[in-house]
Amino acid sequence: MSPLTPEELEERLGDPADEANPYGFAAAVARDEREEFPEELCAELVRAGFHLNYLPARWGGAFESFDRSLTLVRSAARRDVNVMPGTMFSIIAATCLQLHGSEEQQRRAARILRGGGAVAFALTEAAHGSDLLAGEVRLGPDGLLSGEKWMVGLGLRCEAVYVVARTGERGPAAFSAVLLETADVPEGRLERVPAPRTGGMRGIDLASLRFHDVQVPPKALVGKEGEGLEAAVKAQQAVRLMSMAGSLGIADTAVRLALDFADERRVGRDALADTPYARRELAVASAALLAADAVALSAARGVHVAPEAFSVWALAAKHVVAEAADDLIRRCGTVLATRSVLRERAPGAGLFQKLQRDSAVVRVIDASTLSNLRSYAGQLPTLTEGGGRPDPAAVRTVFTLDAELPPYDPARLDLFARGADPVLAALPEAVGVAEGLGETGVLVRRLADAAAGLGELTRAARRPGADPNALVDTAERYAWLHAAACCLHLWRAGRDRSLYGAEPGDPGWLGAVLGYLLARADGVDPRRHGDLMTPALDAVRALRDTGRLFTARPVRLAGAPHPTAR
Repeated sequence: MSPLTPEELEERLGDPADEANPYGFAAAVARDEREEFPEELCAELVRAGFHLNYLPARWGGAFESFDRSLTLVRSAARRDVNVMPGTMFSIIAATCLQLHGSEEQQRRAARILRGGGAVAFALTEAAHGSDLLAGEVRLGPDGLLSGEKWMVGLGLRCEAVYVVARTGERGPAAFSAVLLETADVPEGRLERVPAPRTGGMRGIDLASLRFHDVQVPPKALVGKEGEGLEAAVKAQQAVRLMSMAGSLGIADTAVRLALDFADERRVGRDALADTPYARRELAVASAALLAADAVALSAARGVHVAPEAFSVWALAAKHVVAEAADDLIRRCGTVLATRSVLRERAPGAGLFQKLQRDSAVVRVIDASTLSNLRSYAGQLPTLTEGGGRPDPAAVRTVFTLDAELPPYDPARLDLFARGADPVLAALPEAVGVAEGLGETGVLVRRLADAAAGLGELTRAARRPGADPNALVDTAERYAWLHAAACCLHLWRAGRDRSLYGAEPGDPGWLGAVLGYLLARADGVDPRRHGDLMTPALDAVRALRDTGRLFTARPVRLAGAPHPTAR
């Protein structure tokens, strides 16, 4: 099967604004009300080969690059983000098996996944959450597996499960991984219990798996004893790329709903969209959306070029995309006002509330905000003071969207960054383009100054007596500045082509996203610089009016150019 394109997927799934479309918004809201798994939608996606787009070719998959898969997933997720857990939850287990699974284990997993089945990933436990070193599920010397794993995606229907269990006493090396096919587990030894219901992404398959002295054969051990946790943490870097696709799909639909409503709603003689307050809110929301798109695309390409940096890059990008999506949804709700809370007889009735709830779940689905920041806060000294110069050719490859990427190699993923962030390290060379860009140039120089100050902030945060939150706060500032640098590199590399529907080299969208990201880095409300963000609204409106996805890559959508969900 040839790789599925976003346009082919759009054509296959049809106009989501059509109330009769089983793959549209109305059907998604109805499932949400009933808390149903999206069986029909997921089945159609499997028939289309959607699920093959994270499987490598040697597994019989159609994976080519993460940026292509990211765009494909967000095209589906804009209809209903529940397609991600429905078809993509096995990506963590699959990546773990690519990292250290045997040929036989990989063949078994590939057979299940090619057929549209699921291989679950069992890591966290209810009593410990993100404190992975405290896990209690144990695999004893006698080969007996006992204990309970929590919030296991596709745990109720999976055909196999990758389990990280304690085999030692202390530290990361105290955990090993096993791959169990559920059909091989004797009846009564594996208990599947629905997990607590979630406020958003209702009806997705989350379960607690209870292992009652399951006899694990030696051949089920994945890799070497003691390396299960390391492989799991590395694999989660790839998962964050796909969770960003979910946030972007939600954000795309939220902005369309708000913009469509604001264009059609009259306030006196004017459209609501033309009133000062609504226009400013829509402009800030649009800038947040374009910034999230730019940083997600950069990360999805960067994992091919610099996977060694992804112990930080993926975390920083996840933070920015999730927080920007959360922010823009709130601003869209302000514009929709009462329409954002009505469940009947209003444009988008029920849909916007679903988007709000779903976004809140995606925001924490692979790590809480605090856990995410803590995960790389300790790496800041290496990032801000690490030696070495970035490879200009590698940086250009990441940000030139039509440049061919090297093959993705999960074996190059690392637990810790070994040098400077290539994005920020390449910033001084990019700053020279600021000359002649007016207000955008001022923002570029502000970005350079702020990035240069990260080292001192990191040193101050580590001094005795420093504010205990200082290092985490610096990690958050780092994430927003990293994202701003990604946007500058993307604009610089794409000056000869149209990005976000703008004329080649137009700095308007760049100024808008830099204004937004620098305000977030400074901890101030981006509305204080709302005038800077008007070009982002113009870009989003132009993409909407020509029926395209809100991304730097041109993707034509199904249905009318100006869809409104009703």
